[in-house]
Amino acid sequence: MRATAQQLENFRHEVKVRSHTLTADEPKDHGGNDDGPSPQELLAASLASCTAITIEMYARRKGWDVDGLAVECEYAPAERGRMTRFNLVTRMPAHLSDDQVERLQVIGAKCPVHRALTHETPVTVDDRVELL
Repeated sequence: MRATAQQLENFRHEVKVRSHTLTADEPKDHGGNDDGPSPQELLAASLASCTAITIEMYARRKGWDVDGLAVECEYAPAERGRMTRFNLVTRMPAHLSDDQVERLQVIGAKCPVHRALTHETPVTVDDRVELL
């Protein structure tokens, strides 16, 4: 998997992933033009969408109807003396049993993004610089 961020102007970047193009930017109060979500907002979006998709894939295999499933993620970055905090709220259809809801919650916490953020999966970042 590969993502490329190319500066357009100010803090606005064109982000390419496979055949998709996204815009990342900073809010105006951080010096950007607010033309797209910030990288930290994209991180929260990654966790929310990965959790939702993981739950949906599992439910589909089980034949469980999760139409209307929604995952909301609030993100508070680390500050002095405080850890990074993600708050996830998963909204599931009311017709699911308590056992199904509990199982789907456990499965959602096993999504690849959740695991990477909680260090259940070893993560390395190799940085290198290439001059233009």
